[in-house]
Order: sequence, then structure tokens, then C-alpha cells
Amino acid sequence: MLHRSSPRSFLPTALLLFALTGCAAPTAPASEPSRDTHGDIDGAAELAEPALGLTSIDGDGRVSHLDLLDETTADLGTVRAPVATHSDGRYLFSADDAGVSIVDSGVWTWDHVDHFHYYRAEARILGDVAGEGVATVATSNSSTTGGTGLFFPGSGEAVLLDTEALSKGEIAETFRLTVDPGPGLVVPAGSFAAVAAGDEVTLHAADGTRVGDPTACPSPAGTITTRVGAVIGCQDSALLIAVEDEQPVVERIPYPAGSTAPRATAFANREGRPTVAGVAEGAGVWLLDTRERTWTLLPTAQPVLQAVAVDDRDANVLVLTADGSVRVLDGETGAERAASVPLVAASLAAGLPVNLVADQQRAYLNGPAEDRLWEIDFADGARVAREFAPERSPLFFAETGR
Repeated sequence: MLHRSSPRSFLPTALLLFALTGCAAPTAPASEPSRDTHGDIDGAAELAEPALGLTSIDGDGRVSHLDLLDETTADLGTVRAPVATHSDGRYLFSADDAGVSIVDSGVWTWDHVDHFHYYRAEARILGDVAGEGVATVATSNSSTTGGTGLFFPGSGEAVLLDTEALSKGEIAETFRLTVDPGPGLVVPAGSFAAVAAGDEVTLHAADGTRVGDPTACPSPAGTITTRVGAVIGCQDSALLIAVEDEQPVVERIPYPAGSTAPRATAFANREGRPTVAGVAEGAGVWLLDTRERTWTLLPTAQPVLQAVAVDDRDANVLVLTADGSVRVLDGETGAERAASVPLVAASLAAGLPVNLVADQQRAYLNGPAEDRLWEIDFADGARVAREFAPERSPLFFAETGR
């Protein structure tokens, strides 16, 4: 394992070697294994455009999928009643205090850096992974290769699932390690995985074997994977983990010297993009540019509950504020560009989970108390483009197919 601390001295080899020759000689992003199937699996149909949908789970664990192209809804079955969920854009992981149920939405996008492949297969409920405590789940940018990490805080069990097996309808654990109970993360990084628990991060091969020495990470919380690598949030910094010459490389990105703003404990972005956003509670929004290895604080006039970096040409940052509005910020200045009317005030007042997600053109928001899902055109004055009234209250949801 290598450690680097210079702010801009590291660029993953996989990105340096990428040749712009389409699919003739592909090289995977640094955070993915080198084997490249373009996301294809047996029985899947390749599509000309992404099969985008909103896959939701109600309070009883009933799963529904809304097709955003024809606005039809399909029932996918029932999972454990969720306390928390996570999604990578294909799978939904529904967690309670005794395990995790896994839903395959059957739609996904393969990011080939300069172009994309789109697929549809059978949607299905794959099964369950047992564990103690509400698990944290971490995924990569690939839904057909690499690993998926689950950490169960009640038992301190760190589990890495085989994502290729998931794509074939199988749940296979490549390792299950035990550390001290409490908060933690298992974060896939190429063919490796980082286990964050206590005040350190250890790296492991796919079979669980320890690789190198631990890295200090006080109070680890929050993770996301970009094209550059996997991010783990620490009290004083973020760790960026990528793979270079088939070995994991850890680089620390400290918060700006002298900053008194609270740290970010969760990150969100348009999937795969290098810049991610996190809430600096009471102060604004942190932006972490994983390509430039820099943090930027955007002060906000309104209290922010969630933040998503679209990381597009206009540097849009989307935030959900305490009044239930979605606001569009300038990612360079923090200036507000647009705001929706309050959409989820009732859900926030009731303490219900609300989630804001974004792709290249639209944002999506759920309102469990309002029994609504919204599609928001953030580039057109935060206009509500479509409003959906599902039969089942969308306690949790994910945009799938992206």
C-alpha cells in the first residue's frame, strides 16, 4: 500500500493510459478492476438510451418501480421494512437492525469514461444478508464487477459482497471480518476494499487478507466513489483510495487550514463525477474536488439538509433546505441561481426520510408525507417538470438505470 500527501501529484495510471479508441482497447477507471465486459451480463438487453426509473420502497417494505419513459409502475415484491437504504443506480439495499435486503431494479448504465452502455434485465429481489445493527452500505461505480461493502455496527462485522455475483442473481460474500462494534464502513476500491472502523482504515484484498499498514482516520463517516477513486470522510480530512499498478494507493486531502466549519459526514454527486458535495452543518456546503484534491466551502443563507454536486459545465450544486425547497447554487461562488417552492415541508416536519438525487439533466425528490415523487429541471429555474402520485408512499427511493 502506498501513501501520498502532495495535493496534486497523483493521477491514477488507468486514467493516464486510457486511449481514445472507443471499445477497441478499454481501460477501466482507477476504482474498478481491469476486466471489462462493458457492463453486459447473460440475459440482458443492450439499449440505445438509459432505462431510467424511480425504484421506491414503502414503510412495509413493498417495492415499486416507476418507468420514467412511459410512466408505468411495476410491483417488484416485498423486502424487510427499511430503516435506511442505499443505491448504486441499479441495486437498492434495504437495511433494518437485523440485516440487509437486496433489490435488483434490472436497469443500469456502464460508464466507459468517454461513452456509455445501457442495459435492461429482469428486475428481482435477490435475498438477504444477515447482520446486527443497521448496516452502512458502500458501492462502486460498477454494478457488474468489483465489490459491495456492508458494515454491521452491532456486531462489528465487515462484509464484502461479490458484485459480479449480484449481477447474476447470487449473493456471495468474498469476506466477512470482525472488528470492534460501532460505526464503520467497508468501501470497495477496485479489487480491494477499505475497512474504516475506530480511528483507522485498513486495506484488504478480496479474500480479506490485510494489505499494508493502517491509515489514521479519526471518526470515519461518509463515503462515495468517483472516477478518480473511493472517498472516505475523516474528522480532519478525506482519504482518497485508488489503484495504481495493481496496488491500492491512499492519499489524504486535509480540510483547509484554519477552517472552523463542521466536517462533512455524507457525500453526494452526479454518479461518477469527480466533485462531490457534503453538508457543513450550520455553515453551508463543502465541495471536494477529487481530481484537484481540493476542498471549497460555499456559505449558504439557508440551513442546508442535503447537497448534491451536479459537477456539470455550469458547476451547479443542488441543496435541500430546511423549508423543504430545492435550491440551485453556483458551485464557484455559492450564489443562489433558483429555488423551487417548498415541496417536502410536511415530510421534514414529521421526521420522515427525504432524499435528493441528480443526474445530468434532472433532479428527483421524494415526499413520504406528501405521497409524491418530483422531477425537477434544475437548469430551468428549479421548475417541477413532473409530479408523480404513486400508490404506495415512497419512504425511500433511488433513481435507477443511471
